This record gives sequence, C-alpha cells and structure tokens, in this order.
Amino acid sequence: MKNNSNTGISPSEWLSINRFLYEVKQIDTLCVSVYYPYGKGQETMSLLEETKRNEFFEKIESKIEQKIADLKDNPISVGKFAKTLCIFGWIKNNKVNIKVIGTSKKLPYVYMASKKPFIKPFKDILKTNYDVLLVTLDQKSARIQKFHGSKIVLESKLRIDLQGRHRKGGQSQGRFLRARQTKIHVFFKKIAKRLCEVDLNSDLILLGGNGQAKTEFYDELDSELAKKCVFVENLSFSTSINDIEKKIIHHLYQHRRKYVAEIIKKYESLVKKGLTAKRNDVIFKALETGAVDTLIVSANYYSDSQFKKIMKMLELAKNTSCKIEFASSPKIIQKLELDNSVIAILRYKIK
Repeated sequence: MKNNSNTGISPSEWLSINRFLYEVKQIDTLCVSVYYPYGKGQETMSLLEETKRNEFFEKIESKIEQKIADLKDNPISVGKFAKTLCIFGWIKNNKVNIKVIGTSKKLPYVYMASKKPFIKPFKDILKTNYDVLLVTLDQKSARIQKFHGSKIVLESKLRIDLQGRHRKGGQSQGRFLRARQTKIHVFFKKIAKRLCEVDLNSDLILLGGNGQAKTEFYDELDSELAKKCVFVENLSFSTSINDIEKKIIHHLYQHRRKYVAEIIKKYESLVKKGLTAKRNDVIFKALETGAVDTLIVSANYYSDSQFKKIMKMLELAKNTSCKIEFASSPKIIQKLELDNSVIAILRYKIK
C-alpha cells in the first residue's frame, strides 16, 4: 500500500503502532503529548520554551526538548520514512518517562498537556483501536472474528451438515432443493443471532466468502447490523492474516472518510439554525464556556497562520467534554482552509 495522506499504512507499521498505543494507554496520569512534522524539531522546541506552564509540566517539557534534539540526527520510524514524530512524557515515582514513535503518516501538529496521553490523531487517522467484526461464510460454514486494533479478541465458528447434490431415490429433486434451502435459511438465521450477541460496540462489519452466501446472509440481518455491514471481495476461509489486515485497514479508511463527510454534512445543516461557528476567536470563546459539541480541525492546520491559537483550542477542547475530529480528506481540508482550518458544531446558540 502506498504511504500518502489519502491511503493507509502498511500492516507491519499498523501493528507496531497498535503495540505502541497499548503501552501508552497504560499511562494513567498527567501527560504532555507532542506531535510534530519531521524537520520541524527546532520550531517545536521554540514553542515548548515560549509556552509557560507550572513546574510539573515544565520538568516534563525539558526532557522532551532533549529528546527532540536527539531525534534530529537519528529519527525513529516504524515506517520507511518518518513524516511525524510523536513524543509522550509523564512523571512516575518522581522520574520523567518518555515514549516516542515515528510514523510514515502525516499527523496533525499537537502540543498538549492533559490528564492522559492524547492519542486521538492515531485513533482517527491511523485507524487503530477500532472494533471490527469479520464474517466469512459459505452455505454450510461460518467464522466470526472480532478485531480490536490488530488483535483477534473473539472467534466463533458455526457449521451444518449440508448435502451438496440430490441422490437417486427417495424425495424428488424439487423437494430436496426446498429442504436444502430451508436448512441454509435456518443456518443463516443462527449466524445472524450469534452476530447480534457479539456486536456490542463494533464500528464496522466486514462480510465476505465464496459464492452468493454473503448476499443471501445479508438479507437476514436487522437494520442496525445492516447499516454497519460492508461486502469484502476476495475473502475466504483460506485468506492469510496479512491479507485480512490489509482489507481491514482499507475499509477502515473508507469508513473514516464517510464518517467525517457526514459530520461536515451535519455542520452544514446546522448553519441556518445558528448552531455552528467558523471564526477562530468565536470558537475559542465558545470552548471557554463549554458551548462546543464538536471541533472539526484540518489535519494540515499547522500550515495555517493561526496554528498556535488552534493548538490552544485543541488543548481546551481535550480538557472539556468537546469531541475533536480531524479531517484528512483533501476536499474537506480545502474547505476548512477558507475558515482558518477550524469549524465547530455548537451545543446551543451563542451571542
């Protein structure tokens, strides 16, 4: 897979980031999170130095500055080339701890002190930490796998004995085919019931298998499951785990683009109702009063003249109940550039 802003990353990098995030999520204390484009280390250090915080955070930031200086000549990357370097710093037992990873993906510029590590850019843009159900089936076998990130956290197999061809003697050909189809129909209902039991909070259901079984099975799903369901081509019981991971990543990227497009559509529908804001100073004040429901930010916002102000807005949003959504689609980024890279959906009208 190509590594650019519109596609995913390689499965090996995806797995490495999943492992890294698993460790970062164990940090349950105040943390400084820094994401910066490779080659922008000096500018990031200047930003850290000019932003004054309390002594606790200053101690962490001092170590992060040292780490940035080290990475300048020897960048870490789990991809072919480091486009973004990500550093997390926190204090445990009076000692500053640092974790760092470099990725081939271009992530938003972030500098934030918050109660926990800020991993939203990874979750949204690299598509980790999502729950995906993968259903592979034919007319007599089914396998349901639940993926959380790169891990299979649940696997269920179902099977029936199904005679493939009509044998001479006994019931007629027509009666045999009707009985066979009824047995398949009952089997598909059983799979659908099992799928309902394991589908707690999945973001996506991928459905594949040889023949027409997947389309026949789809008709057995209730409306809630059907909405999450996407057909996957060239998926069978013999598909390798490496190819499965590629398909999951591909479809998660499509899912994410659709999700962000729906948020933009929602924003546009609320403009006339006065439940949106697009000027940065207005959004900033709305964040301070808790009036922002969703902050929509261009993944390229660091190229905007107001990027330092936007970084403060992100930190303010993170420390309230406001949702943060990063947009990486070139079409949406182009729209956001007209509004200084940020727009907001409000909870209520503001003066």
